[in-house]
Amino acid sequence: MSDEAVTVETSFGPVRGERGAEVDVWRGVPFAAPPVGDLRWRRARDPQPWTEPREATAFGHVCPQPAMPVIDLGPGTSQSEDCLYLNIWSPAGAAQSGARRPVLVWIHGGAYICGSGSQPLYDGTALVRTSAEEGLPAMVVTINYRMGAFGFAEWGDLPGADREFDSNCGISDVLQALRWVQANIERFGGDPDQVTVFGESAGGGIVTTLLTVPAAKGLFARAIAQSSPATSIYDRERGGRHSGMLLTELGAPADATAEAVRRLPTQALISAGTRVFNQVPITYPGTIAFTPAVDGDLVPRDPLSAIRDGEAHDVPLLIGTNRDETSLFKWMKAPLMPVTQEQVDAMFELIAQEQPEIAIPADEAVADAYPATTRSLGKSSAKSMGISRDLAFRMPAVWIAEAHSRRAPVYLYRYDWATPLFRVLGVGATHATELPYVWGNPASTKLDISYRLGGRRTGAKVQRRMQQRWLGFAAGRDPDSAESPARWRPYTTDDQHSLLIGADDTAVTELDRNLLRAWGAEVLSFR
Repeated sequence: MSDEAVTVETSFGPVRGERGAEVDVWRGVPFAAPPVGDLRWRRARDPQPWTEPREATAFGHVCPQPAMPVIDLGPGTSQSEDCLYLNIWSPAGAAQSGARRPVLVWIHGGAYICGSGSQPLYDGTALVRTSAEEGLPAMVVTINYRMGAFGFAEWGDLPGADREFDSNCGISDVLQALRWVQANIERFGGDPDQVTVFGESAGGGIVTTLLTVPAAKGLFARAIAQSSPATSIYDRERGGRHSGMLLTELGAPADATAEAVRRLPTQALISAGTRVFNQVPITYPGTIAFTPAVDGDLVPRDPLSAIRDGEAHDVPLLIGTNRDETSLFKWMKAPLMPVTQEQVDAMFELIAQEQPEIAIPADEAVADAYPATTRSLGKSSAKSMGISRDLAFRMPAVWIAEAHSRRAPVYLYRYDWATPLFRVLGVGATHATELPYVWGNPASTKLDISYRLGGRRTGAKVQRRMQQRWLGFAAGRDPDSAESPARWRPYTTDDQHSLLIGADDTAVTELDRNLLRAWGAEVLSFR
């Protein structure tokens, strides 16, 4: 193959990728202008065009962020506010074939403060290779977006801020990347009419938010939301409060001018933002510091309310959570999730203060939904972790399935698979443990402890089934697997079909009936 075989003319200029025997890759492709200088805290806009082929063989910068032990950004990763780059994996020769393949666009997680589209976990090679083997050839795109203070600070109360700053800059980055995909992906062998957005954790939260963003209409045909914190979307008042905390940590006056804020050093914003990130869930249990905001503009309404009122885009949705979401946060001793009874009680008290019209179920009304089934945890601890898991992740997924299934097909899942070691440690199927199986990138070196007590053969089967289901959904088919007799039927409010993903997959009905009975149909969340 010649260099021309992987040189593609995009709407902004030519990019030259990397040739492969099975997969071609383009890394570090700019999809927006660098959001620096006068563009800091402004919504994403087109990059300046170029004429000479641009090398696209190395990942671009990632958004500045704190170091997180559980997130591997990869060797040699560089951080810069100039971070709006995407990466493309495509079957070898697809750019010249004239075929149009389904496209999966990945939105990474990381609590809206860390992560990137270039993490080794999200290398698209294995998923694209599997898609060809399964007769469902697809392309994968991963993107960066601004996070933390850079993507989600709310400066609306600053003098001159209405003219100087935009809200939801991180969401605007994702929209800009999706517009880029619509304009360019066919040149790489993709089908712009067959785009599936998929994401996990904060990325899943962006996916469920995009379902109700008017500007996202027509930019994707299907959506996959894994462990979406769909209710962690707040109003601008809360966002302004968190930005005020940020100014305090920076030692800046509360009435700092827009010009002064724009000049704040990058590293100072990372450090102060990290302190606010750690402080907010302690001061206000059940909330996090940096999230998309209901701004009446880009995000005009609370996404859950919009979905329930039938205002979401009518696209098929695959959505679900993991059985033991919150055990990771307890194991890490992270304040991000309320995992003790005291924290859960404080969370309910804050919700009641903010929204006294909401009837919070009495303790005895929900007790039957949380039996003490975890040997390593006391009854109170198991119950509080279950409540935290369900209000943060499971119930939002069920509430969305209940509402969106009236307008489009919805496939609801619960991921239960855990390696023997994770079960012994009491971690189980915790937050993000499904990711290696979706991507086909489980750690396989001797340093990996996941399979220390066995389970690798079963894990390989779980991976194959999940990839078959995700790829089938992205291709517009039913998300079934040739390796499993379990047929994944669309969710309905009557039968509540779900898929349990474990050592073997199981199709079930009424999986969450007890949770709906305990918590009811009214969404419990902060403003």
